[in-house]
Amino acid sequence: MAKTDNRATFGKLGVILATAGSAVGLGNIWRFPYMLGSNGGAAFLLVYIGCVLLLGIPLMIAEFYLGRHTRRNTAGAFKAIAPGTKWSLIGYNSIWAAFLILGYYSVIAGWTLEYIVESLSGDIAGKSAEQFSASFNAFSTDAVRPVIWTLAFIVMTHIFIASGVKKGIERASKWMMPLLFIILVALCFRSITLPNASEGLKFLFQPDFTKITPSVVLSALGQAFFSLSIAMGCLITYSSYFNKETNLPKTAVQVATLDTVVAILAGVMIFPAVFSFGIAPTAGPELVFITLPNVFAQLPAGWFWSFVFFVLLALAALTSTISLHEVVTAYIHEEFKNITRKQAAVFVSIGVGIIGIISSLSFGLLHGISIFGLTIFDALDFFTAKIMLTVGGFFICLFIALKVSKKDLREELTNGGKIRFRLFDTVVFFIKYICPVLIALIFLNQLGIF
Repeated sequence: MAKTDNRATFGKLGVILATAGSAVGLGNIWRFPYMLGSNGGAAFLLVYIGCVLLLGIPLMIAEFYLGRHTRRNTAGAFKAIAPGTKWSLIGYNSIWAAFLILGYYSVIAGWTLEYIVESLSGDIAGKSAEQFSASFNAFSTDAVRPVIWTLAFIVMTHIFIASGVKKGIERASKWMMPLLFIILVALCFRSITLPNASEGLKFLFQPDFTKITPSVVLSALGQAFFSLSIAMGCLITYSSYFNKETNLPKTAVQVATLDTVVAILAGVMIFPAVFSFGIAPTAGPELVFITLPNVFAQLPAGWFWSFVFFVLLALAALTSTISLHEVVTAYIHEEFKNITRKQAAVFVSIGVGIIGIISSLSFGLLHGISIFGLTIFDALDFFTAKIMLTVGGFFICLFIALKVSKKDLREELTNGGKIRFRLFDTVVFFIKYICPVLIALIFLNQLGIF
């Protein structure tokens, strides 16, 4: 199948900001801090950075190759390289994963809108830790408000997607990503000026190497895999909008660096505040929606800092929902020629809205419905994050090893010999041999087998 010659392309800055936006999300600001807090602090951070280098960057380069080389959607990329084979199933796996993830991810994203409103209304003032917990449980199990916020977030995402690649995705990334960094740095500065903040910084940056266990290493591998949006289709889809002058290895390093910096800044923002108020750093997933509002309530002008924080969280979520939506929209629009981009976006938004409603209600009204002992929300999370993404990542490596020649890889990754890529052989070795082993270990660990 021929490449798409009239395909939109990102500008030079858009390449970095849009792709970084697809990677930066709730995984950095919500999941990373509680994973770090539960796995020994600085020791986890060091292992995580190593995992980004060993697993994240090589896999990102592999996906960039597939997207830019074919200039096709996620399924189309595999069809273009291996036509008439079942290798395209890898692409379909990523598309379905993106669709399902977007459905339940929008629920958490919608919660940030509720907390923005609560912050502005001053509702966080004067509450005890128990009241924050009770308030969150009452809200998350409600049959109306969470659904409204979920749908509101899907509509916001839809507006950017329907506006197109240049006017929607790239333009949004150019103002959202800088704003995200400005807010994050401001919150970090506020956090490190709190009494006893140094204890939080020690927890984050002073490693205790006795904390490094096989479990910590596997957790860090998994976090690196999911934080960088590996096998979700986002990287293949976005790189299909790169121009032929884009330096793919350099872009992978820049995006991975930005993603890691955001995660570290999230730690700087959270742990000094947590230690300052004597709260355990191992608070877990409720760290953002229960623990931190409790911290903000004890600060002067706490409503303001709470508002700023949840705006930050909403921005991070929005950059990710846009990329997930684009994966599915691009596929439908390109593979079904009679469907316009705007029509494809509508179909995706309606489907995601249905999944979002069901996922939201699984915290309350549909809580009694279980799939293999899990609520609908947890089942979607388990099936996509622990099975579909790891299987997809494994087979992407296998595809590169079996169906792509080293000559074609070198040609694409050096822009036809125009740029130097000194670590080419090393990266290819990792993609073909090291990354599959690491992904297999993640998969077995996720299933509780290893």
